[in-house]
Amino acid sequence: MGIKAFFKKAFGDMKKSAKAQHQVDKAEFQAAKAEAKANWEEAKMSPSQRQAKMQAERDAQIAAANERKAAADARIEAAKKK
Repeated sequence: MGIKAFFKKAFGDMKKSAKAQHQVDKAEFQAAKAEAKANWEEAKMSPSQRQAKMQAERDAQIAAANERKAAADARIEAAKKK
C-alpha cells in the first residue's frame, strides 16, 4: 500500500468516525434539551401537583423496596432448606 492509499484510507476512516460522533453529539444535545424542558415544566407545576408527583415517586420506591425484600426473603428460605 502506497502513501497515497494510506492517507486516503486514514482520512476516510476519520470522516466516518466524525460522522458517527456527530450523530452521538446530536442525540446527546436533543436529550439534554428535552431534560431541560422537562425540568422547566416541573418547576412550573402547582404545589399540589408537585406533591402528587413526589408521592407517586415515593410509592414507586416503596414498591421496589418491597420487591427486593421479598426476593431476599425467598433467597433466605432457599438457603435454609439446603
